[in-house]
Amino acid sequence: MSQHASRLGGPRGRSHIPFGAPPHQRLRRIPRRPRRIAMLSVHTSPLHQPGTGDAGGMNVYIVELAKRLAAIDIEVEIFTRATAAALPPSVELAPGVLVRHVDAGPYEGLAKEELPAQLCAFTHGVMRAWAGHRPGHYDLVHSHYWLSGHVGWLAAERWGVPLVHAMHTMAKVKNAALAAGDTPEPAARVIGEQQIVRAADRLIANTGGEADELVHHYEAARELVAVVHPGVNLDRFRPADGRAAARARLGLPADALIPLFAGRIQPLKAPDILLHAVAHLLEEDPSLRERMVVPVVGGPSGSGLAKPEGLHKLAARLGICDVVRFRPPCAQDELADWYRAASVLVMPSYSESFGLVAIEAQACGTPVVAASVGGLPVAVRDGVSGTLIQGHDPADYARALRPFASDPGRVERMGAAAARHAESFGWDTAAAATADVYAEAMRERRRLRSGHG
Repeated sequence: MSQHASRLGGPRGRSHIPFGAPPHQRLRRIPRRPRRIAMLSVHTSPLHQPGTGDAGGMNVYIVELAKRLAAIDIEVEIFTRATAAALPPSVELAPGVLVRHVDAGPYEGLAKEELPAQLCAFTHGVMRAWAGHRPGHYDLVHSHYWLSGHVGWLAAERWGVPLVHAMHTMAKVKNAALAAGDTPEPAARVIGEQQIVRAADRLIANTGGEADELVHHYEAARELVAVVHPGVNLDRFRPADGRAAARARLGLPADALIPLFAGRIQPLKAPDILLHAVAHLLEEDPSLRERMVVPVVGGPSGSGLAKPEGLHKLAARLGICDVVRFRPPCAQDELADWYRAASVLVMPSYSESFGLVAIEAQACGTPVVAASVGGLPVAVRDGVSGTLIQGHDPADYARALRPFASDPGRVERMGAAAARHAESFGWDTAAAATADVYAEAMRERRRLRSGHG
């Protein structure tokens, strides 16, 4: 008997029901979970540093989800595009999690917008890996982002297994909330997403709001959309030894007001709004200049690559270069220290499918000031763990930051509430819920095959 089966107390897929239970309970079954899944992440590797290039919250999502799925006996093989000639064909990310590098197009210098032309080559690489296994090697395909969805669509049909897809972001939603100067998502992506919605056996949405958007914008069947909140690594992101110790490690003043931006530098994430808000604060109270540090941690990405020095130039124009500190993307453990050191995390994004950064900061005991968009109203408990702002007027952000300057105790009070709020977003819960989505998709596929559809 397998380890999985013994933990359930019986054959795989059957719950342990005590003798003498009512008949309806004795007949109840737990849907069978997959043994092994193919997870697809075409445009960004789970091995890449979040905050660089196109690597961000989705990378964290895939890594943490895969590890937790492996911990509940679901093996995960992640297919991603090779971005260097020296990469090995496969890398073990963790026990039960294998990353497979697929050759598709030039290793370097290929923008995300150019990847659709490489999907055929990527699909060929996935199929070649599958051909080396016995039939039935993969029980299910889980694709992330629309590019992966098209590969997953073909793979799932070829292998006769369900396709579960997570959008992460949607073209129609992004185009409805573009930042000034940002580039709209192309029509090809919109069409591609509509095709994936029709093809997928199940769609995973980060929030109820995202589920509504799938139904509204893409006519998804509501019963096929499952809401699973992403999690946070609560072992890594926690208050630890406190704000003062984190500031000492990072060389930051112990008594400073520190509004932090952490993420990719691109118009969508709107770090410029934070800089404008800081300029507002300093204009209203010049004395703040002596005790304010504004770290911007991250690298240019997406349309931000067109003007990589744009934010530096903005800081110069606003006359706040002396308080702003630009820092490159960093490893997750150091990022946790930036969260702990901050007085408040600022997320003025125009669109966020969830906003993992907000949960990570709160888990470290840091409140959040964020735009009330996408999943952020779920990630942030308005008035308790942070403040949500309607719109993107820098003056509104300055108004929300001002109490953190005038009331030093506010950081600790809201920070403690933030840490409590984040405790409900563990990855174990997210992985278990995702595994249930897999099981339902597999059960429905078996039902249809048996002719009961």
